[in-house]
Amino acid sequence: MSFFSNWKTLLILAFLGLVLGAGGGFAYWTLADLPEIRILETYRPIESTLVYSADNKVLAEFYLERRNFVPHYEIPDRVKKAIVAIEDQRFYLHPGVDIIGILRALYKDIMARKIVEGGSTITQQLTKMLFLKPEKSIARKIKEALISLQIERRYTKDEILGMYLNQAYFGAQAYGIEAAAQAYFGKSVGQLTLGEAAMVAGLPKAPSQFSPFRSPEKAKFRRTLVLNSMLDIGFITKAEHDSANREPLPAKRFSRRYEAPYFVEFLRQQLEAKYGDKIYISGMKIYATVDLSLQKHAEAAVKHGISAMEKRVKKGVQVALIALDVRTGQIRAMVGGADFWDTQFNRATQAMRQSGSAFKPFVYAAALENGMKPEDTILDAPISFPGGRQGSVWSPRNYDGEFRGEVTLRKALALSLNVATVRLANNLGIDNIIEFAQKCGYRSKLQPYLPTALGASDVTPLDLTASYSVFATGKRLEPFSYDRVLSRDGIQLEDVIPLTKQVLPPETVDGMRGFLREVIESGTAMRAKELKRTVYGKTGTTNDFTDAWFVGFDERLVVGVWVGRDNNKPLGVKETGARAALPIWIEFMKNAQ
Repeated sequence: MSFFSNWKTLLILAFLGLVLGAGGGFAYWTLADLPEIRILETYRPIESTLVYSADNKVLAEFYLERRNFVPHYEIPDRVKKAIVAIEDQRFYLHPGVDIIGILRALYKDIMARKIVEGGSTITQQLTKMLFLKPEKSIARKIKEALISLQIERRYTKDEILGMYLNQAYFGAQAYGIEAAAQAYFGKSVGQLTLGEAAMVAGLPKAPSQFSPFRSPEKAKFRRTLVLNSMLDIGFITKAEHDSANREPLPAKRFSRRYEAPYFVEFLRQQLEAKYGDKIYISGMKIYATVDLSLQKHAEAAVKHGISAMEKRVKKGVQVALIALDVRTGQIRAMVGGADFWDTQFNRATQAMRQSGSAFKPFVYAAALENGMKPEDTILDAPISFPGGRQGSVWSPRNYDGEFRGEVTLRKALALSLNVATVRLANNLGIDNIIEFAQKCGYRSKLQPYLPTALGASDVTPLDLTASYSVFATGKRLEPFSYDRVLSRDGIQLEDVIPLTKQVLPPETVDGMRGFLREVIESGTAMRAKELKRTVYGKTGTTNDFTDAWFVGFDERLVVGVWVGRDNNKPLGVKETGARAALPIWIEFMKNAQ
């Protein structure tokens, strides 16, 4: 009997040892790979990058997850209380795991015979978001509880709540409370009313189900539930409850449409090439060069110009306008087409079009560089050259079909005489003209043939406009789209210094200013005199009226306008640079003082 009893005792002890050993092994396995909580000391969520205009207005937002971090101390109490009321009423009482809440939820689930309430605290939800995989297992629940207890020991309740509110998903592509406030109400979290705060607080549980855009009745019901909880706890008064419950729900999502969309996309491509995915996740601040006031004037001028043209020609006209600071090369305005939301092809930077007579100033500037004077003469009379095919002949003609004999260089450019220009280019040598244009910053490839003197080679509006700066200041410019880049902590990552180089002497600059002023005083752009101030520029028209140009400058800006069709078909009869492009340029310049 004694032996049997001892044997039974030993068996029980052995069984208990196995259980304890297994439990200890399970506990060790569970705890062995817990994450290091201290990483939260440097916690910063994925955050959107904001782009600011030169006048410090938000142009655009780049993001993978639309999120704008806001410190916990800047989140209003009404927002914090709304979240606590609906997600974790005992948040300020428990140590990270709420045993009372778990028992209460278990009781409700048993009585309802289904899962109707969860027992996870806000701290546990934060733990799941930041540290754990979305799996359902006992091990994960144990880890969740242990991590939550550690978080509560290290951080204040407000710090934990702030981390949760910055990390949670609220639907409508909004990650974090600030992005949610912007997406649903078009305002910052600090501006949310009580009713708005309650509606947003009800979203994290099921953002799609309680969306005011998809299910307004469910959204209203959920908001009422939040407000009722706030009233029951004593967070708000009955009067505040009733007033908030009467607030209208948002009717539409506040999706930020880019200001200056062609410019923003051009900028985004440049930044992505340099910084990669960081521009979508690291909360940088980009200070762009575009002036929002000038940009709006540019867009209005383009819209009005297209409308006016399409009253006299077939629809489908496109326009590009680019405005640069004539001293630095900063892009101040950019329009790449009639409607960015219809087509994202940026004609200001991507369209390769013949420049027509807008190239001619480079021929005349090369003549000045070779010692000629504005009052020197050139013969404007019939002339022929060997054509591109064997046995063929190319005989340039003036726009009006007339010849004027001996003319000064000043008059030849002012009247945009093709024959005199080709004769001058032949005398100078087309290779020398190409080399000179490239020295001036002309980046597009120029064909080594005489028709290039009349603008037969392709160029982008940005390239042509930038190269005109040499006629204004003698300096070659490198256009750029942003001045500086800051990290989310305000550390300067990049400071862009204008790249300019003096390439023309003052006497050549004076001569070219005189030439391009004469174009306006007595030449093809006399309409520009209505500006009532000194401006300079040159028209350009290509064969069959396919492309129309005007590029010019004042003491502040160099501005280029191109008008054409994407399919390279003619604009319409007599749609010259003076008729199609110059009016758009004038309208913009009227407002660009």
